[in-house]
Amino acid sequence: MQLIFEKSRSGRGLSLLPPCDVAGYEIPGELRREQTPGLPALSETDISRHYSALAKMVHGVNDGFYPLGSCTMKYNPKVNEEMAALPGFTEIHPLQPLDTAQGCLEVLARAEAALCEITGMDAMSFQPAAGAHGEFTGILLIKAYHTARGEGATRNKIIVPDSAHGTNPASAAMAGYTVVSIPSAADGCVDLDALRQAVGADTAGLMLTNPNTVGVFDKNILAITEIVHQAGGLVYYDGANLNAVMGLVRPGDMGFDVIHLNLHKTFSTPHGGGGPGSGPCGCQAFLAPYLPKTQISRAADGSYCFSDPQQSIGRVRSFYGNFLVVVKALTYILSLGASGIREAAENAVLNANYLRKRLSAAYDIAYDGFCMHEFVVTLEKMKHETGVSAMDIAKALLDNGIHPPTMYFPLIVHEALMIEPTETESKDTLDEAAEVFLAIHRAALENAESLHQAPLYTPVRRLDETQAARHPLLKYEG
Repeated sequence: MQLIFEKSRSGRGLSLLPPCDVAGYEIPGELRREQTPGLPALSETDISRHYSALAKMVHGVNDGFYPLGSCTMKYNPKVNEEMAALPGFTEIHPLQPLDTAQGCLEVLARAEAALCEITGMDAMSFQPAAGAHGEFTGILLIKAYHTARGEGATRNKIIVPDSAHGTNPASAAMAGYTVVSIPSAADGCVDLDALRQAVGADTAGLMLTNPNTVGVFDKNILAITEIVHQAGGLVYYDGANLNAVMGLVRPGDMGFDVIHLNLHKTFSTPHGGGGPGSGPCGCQAFLAPYLPKTQISRAADGSYCFSDPQQSIGRVRSFYGNFLVVVKALTYILSLGASGIREAAENAVLNANYLRKRLSAAYDIAYDGFCMHEFVVTLEKMKHETGVSAMDIAKALLDNGIHPPTMYFPLIVHEALMIEPTETESKDTLDEAAEVFLAIHRAALENAESLHQAPLYTPVRRLDETQAARHPLLKYEG
């Protein structure tokens, strides 16, 4: 497929803007470009066909099964988009008088109340723009808390399990902490003995998600949070896997002090290229004084207003976060209600266990027994016996209209495929996907070479992913 620049023809163009109805402004010479920008010249037909062709080359949740483990790529109800497109939400400015934006402030206030109820937290900031940003904000709250107590210099370590998302140690390191990795036990949960040995007077906190990255709910979670608290540390909840337990159990009730949520995962707002994202940071009351500026509050007359927490860490983003994403998330919450939120989590767990059981007839499941929202397959034995790798399986899935699961993660499982079907897939879809997985497994045993060649029918075949990541071509040279 040609690049849009390659389709450019001198002299072509189109008129999208109406005639200017205000006086023109001459840009000073020192502010002008030395050269005319190299924009492509195309007709409206050219542009329309180009982007339609691109859309056909992309696989999204609307196209087919998308079991991307740990990322919760669930379907996004269209009513969310309709609500976020209402003029009262789109035609506002963050600096306009507050008495003209009371509805928008009420959205933030109601979303905060709902998410605090779901998570067991007391306060929430919507400033963080994505999950990792919310993580970083949460760690800054922990740091501010210890600093205020005179222990900022001595409590300089954050404990992170070896199964954690890579953003956990990165966020802790960015906040200036030394990261201490502890191993998982044979059942995929935190090794309690290793945790007890790791905590001490230098412990600032522990970062954890529950259910964890291998899809297991840690049965020792109350003991884990108690061990850290007894050492004087705080416990941070990575909300990436909340989709499995929302409405069923709350992080706050497990003993967590601070959390981040992924509105673009758990609460059905667009994910990835459909963004932007949103990673609200919530906390218990004793951490609320350190939340980012600015928080929603009520004035004496009952109207909504802004206030700054007394010992705020400051802003972590301009204004008040990605507001329209919050509108979509609140729409989702209100549409489902308390019983619907719970049912969504239950169906996510049901779907994951159904698919796990079907695939276990052929594939090796990394951790036996009941899983939560996702499960991990290990192809270590298959690769040793047939030469077929997790990458080969993933590429073969593409030929069957299925987006591959997360590959080679978590790192503690060799040749891993992490599969998360989410609650929005039907039994019919799961059965069809299971048949595809099982057929690919048979092919691995009978004709391994055929899988080394996959995919055969996608717009592009096997790309040099290492070069694409390390040396991307970001500019058209002509």
